[in-house]
Formats: sequence, structure tokens, C-alpha cells
Amino acid sequence: MKRIVLAALTALWGGAAAAQEVVTYPFDGSFDDATFSVESAIVSEGLVVDYVSHVGEMLNRTGEDVGSDVTLFEAADVFLFCSAVVSRKVMEADPMNIAHCPYGIFVTDREGAVEIGYRTFPEGPMQEVQALLDGIAKEAAGQ
Repeated sequence: MKRIVLAALTALWGGAAAAQEVVTYPFDGSFDDATFSVESAIVSEGLVVDYVSHVGEMLNRTGEDVGSDVTLFEAADVFLFCSAVVSRKVMEADPMNIAHCPYGIFVTDREGAVEIGYRTFPEGPMQEVQALLDGIAKEAAGQ
């Protein structure tokens, strides 16, 4: 039973991610300044960063192990967090919106170009989450 549920969730998340788009904003400054700005913008909304995934470090560390010499990012972090208020609202509208939680805002540095962004969400109740992420990303990017 656990394997069936895990397979179903994997298919759901995989399908959802494939259909999603990404919104990015340029950041005029260093990667470290951008990560500080993102964390500050999240906290200023009264939210708590649950986890920071250091995706760039992982990709750089494992590239050779998987047979690649391509540097995707000089640095890349994803800030994961949730909003009790917004999450409850969107999950009361549809409990399967749990598939979108936690929410993430990423910071990337590619060849000196630093960006802040997030993935988009489906139409309907999840647009409230998207608006929250857009506001945080814009604030962090100084837009």
C-alpha cells in the first residue's frame, strides 16, 4: 500500500512540476546579498524558513560522479517555508493542494547573473500562494 501511495504522489508531483513555469527577477548584487534579501523578505511576512536546500553545492559536488563537467550554477539555494494562514485556506478549498507545500523561492548565480524566482501554481486557490511568493520575490529583488 505504501508503495502505491508513494508512486501516486511521485506521479502527481512529477506531473505538476512538468506543467509549471518559473518566474524570475534579476538581483543587482551578489549571491550572498540575494540570499540574505530572500530570507529577510520571508521573515518580514511573519513566516519561518523551514529549510534551505543548497542545490548548487550538490550539483557541483556530484557532477563528476554522474559523468558531467557542466557547471549549471556558481551557486543556487532554495528557501522552503509555509504559511499557516494561506496553506489552510488553499487546502480547505482542496486538500490535495498539500502537494504544493512547502513553498519555495530560489536564488541562483549563473555566470555572475543573480536571480530570484519561484515556480508558478495552477489557477484557482493556489493563485493566493503565487501572489505571496511573487510579493516576497519582488521585495527581495528590490522591485
